[in-house]
Amino acid sequence: MQHEAECGSKRTRFSGSQPTVNKNAVKQVFLCFCLFYAEETNPLVMSQKELKEAFVSNLNGTSLQEVALGSFLTPLCLINRGLILILYHQAKGFLPLPLPLISHLLLDFSVLILPLVLSCTVLSSTLHQVIISLTIVSACVLCYIYRTNSHPNAGHPQNTVSSFLQSHVQVNQVPFVTIFRVFVNVKTAISILAVDFSVFPRRYAKTETYGTGVMDFGVGAYVFANALVCPEARRKRISGSKMNHITKQLLSVWPLVVLGMARLVSLKMSGYQEHVTEYGVHWNFFFTLAIVRVVASMILAVLPPSKSWVFALLISGFYQYALETSELKAFIVHNNDREKDFLHANKEGIFSVVGYVAIYLAGVQVGLYLMQPRSQVRQWLKALSNLLLGSLVLYTGLYICQTLVEPVSRRMANLPFSIWSVAQSLFFMSCLGIADMVLLFSKRTSGCQLVPSSWNLCIKQSESVSDTKTGEMERRCLVQAVNRNQLLFFLLANLMTGLTNSIVDTLSCGSLISVGVLLLYMFMNSLVIYILHLCGITVKFW
Repeated sequence: MQHEAECGSKRTRFSGSQPTVNKNAVKQVFLCFCLFYAEETNPLVMSQKELKEAFVSNLNGTSLQEVALGSFLTPLCLINRGLILILYHQAKGFLPLPLPLISHLLLDFSVLILPLVLSCTVLSSTLHQVIISLTIVSACVLCYIYRTNSHPNAGHPQNTVSSFLQSHVQVNQVPFVTIFRVFVNVKTAISILAVDFSVFPRRYAKTETYGTGVMDFGVGAYVFANALVCPEARRKRISGSKMNHITKQLLSVWPLVVLGMARLVSLKMSGYQEHVTEYGVHWNFFFTLAIVRVVASMILAVLPPSKSWVFALLISGFYQYALETSELKAFIVHNNDREKDFLHANKEGIFSVVGYVAIYLAGVQVGLYLMQPRSQVRQWLKALSNLLLGSLVLYTGLYICQTLVEPVSRRMANLPFSIWSVAQSLFFMSCLGIADMVLLFSKRTSGCQLVPSSWNLCIKQSESVSDTKTGEMERRCLVQAVNRNQLLFFLLANLMTGLTNSIVDTLSCGSLISVGVLLLYMFMNSLVIYILHLCGITVKFW
């Protein structure tokens, strides 16, 4: 006699005393049990925090060529902003724009910030086409301005170029260094939020152990940018004893330490996602900036700043030697010992300081070179060519290091990473300097001296522009606004990034929504800094 029992999706047959079990039913029950157990113990199903951490982990970066290609976009944006202002001046005969408080911010945001956001999101796969298109547009507008201008200095092209090279210039700020520092800040602000969206290419994000991501360069460039304008680079003499100077430097970095502690506490309390292999369990970039500043100041208080490039090479060289000949490399890369003590928990952040100190010292050397007095266009062009030459030499050294030693590693801040950070920074700065020189030539050709740039021509009194109008244009320049409060801009970007991540599910956003959120985020950052600049407020913590 055969009985059949059925219950839900499980079906069991009984034939005498021998039971026959339906295999599909057993599978379903087993899978249900596994899913229930996974939800309870959560070893297989990731939380939102774990998903975001995994999203930015185990990445390999992109090529050196693609990172270098991105260096052309910002200079082209600067040129286009200047050419737009010149065309408006030629058409209307006056500057600034109507409704200056709003129109200049919208212009700068549209021409300087918007392309940077699009280039690392929806246009990242066609970046070379974007750059070629902008180059063609800029060249056509520049030719149009040159052909149609009625400025009395215009004449035969050869004579125009020759007289331009011999022209004397006035420098209000460190030429093109200010722009470099501002856009390193701006690109960092974009990247720290964009990396959490799927529209941001994973090859641009920070690499896990080896590789060259765009964000990897951003970290090195930030340290390099700080060194360019440090007191040693500006040839400020040490007042009092060297010990007093070192004590002063220790006290001067307290805002970075406080910000680092605030970030650490907020991350631990909020449960915000953390990429532990980036700096460690408790370490963050604010601590790195503080330690690098103090260590570099101590070195330069004892040794001459004019030889800082030698110390940079020696420090990074000995550090690489230690990585290769000891267990240090394995210690840094190994991840299973973070619970032992503070050193094991934060080994990436602690040991990478050595590489960042080398980058900082190299930046001091470049800053000393750029601070030298120059008055002619020809002299500045020679300085730009030397920066390009230095970048080429360093890239050659980088190729040798990557071939004979090991690839670039931001995690360890090894010798190839230090060389690459300096080489790419010099290349990016050279591109910005060339763009500034193109703007200067456009200003001279068109007779419009109000366009913001690093240089102003020394012109006749009859052709001079009042300081009031020049100051009014600079007051409405977004670049000057960010430059005025760079640390505050960086801090604001970090706070807004955390706020956005707590409100928006960044992983599930489509491309259009992601770009919209990024643009709104950058506009709010820019608006706050712009308003402070208009009010003449400089926020300094020391």
